[in-house]
Amino acid sequence: MGKLQDKVAVITGGVSGIGAATARLFAAEGAKLVLADFNEEKGASFKAELESEGAEAVFVKADVTNEADVKNIYDTALSTFGKVDILFNNAGIGSVKPTEELTYAEWRKTVEVDLDGVFLVAQAAIKEFLKSGGGVIVNTASMYGWVGSPGSAAYNAAKAGVINLSRSLGLEFAERNIRVNALCPGFIETPILGETDRKFLTNATPMKRLGKSEEIAKAVLFMASDDSSFMTGNSIIVDGGYTAQ
Repeated sequence: MGKLQDKVAVITGGVSGIGAATARLFAAEGAKLVLADFNEEKGASFKAELESEGAEAVFVKADVTNEADVKNIYDTALSTFGKVDILFNNAGIGSVKPTEELTYAEWRKTVEVDLDGVFLVAQAAIKEFLKSGGGVIVNTASMYGWVGSPGSAAYNAAKAGVINLSRSLGLEFAERNIRVNALCPGFIETPILGETDRKFLTNATPMKRLGKSEEIAKAVLFMASDDSSFMTGNSIIVDGGYTAQ
């Protein structure tokens, strides 16, 4: 029996990168999946891929900054599977631009997706968990929620906010069987990285390699499962040693 046998997991940003790797691992551990993402085409193909491998999954097109879309994620989960046990709150965007060139609209967009969206999806999960008797939330932050980096003011501020949001929610609901923790990845290998960027990020990482989405997914599984049953309001940094420097 898997670590998430018959659990229902909502995964935002769930059809690529860390979200997709986590979905595959969750499915292998027995979970039923509700995949929420803005990319409808990729969502449909990934859902079909998972189902071809024996997983139970449903895809919901959603903008995590839209309250109606967020409500629809949980309405779909409840109508399809009857409950929600786990939220992997993973949707987010990146932003790298010199601060003097950053427009307020660009700042707001990054903070809106990376912090406001995390709050909205977590709040909706908490409302369901309070009805059902409990649940688990894993919020994706970043190692850059702990340390600064030039040209990423909006992203870093939002991710620091996610870490403290997770602390606050973890404390607020600790006695009501709702655990909330944050995931803080470092530099992760993705197909869109150019060779110059790959070399720079590899050299900046003490382990001299990039992380793999599958490695991050294992940390998510730990936080989502009973393996971390005495952990809440905290975070796990998986960054190849970057923040230890």
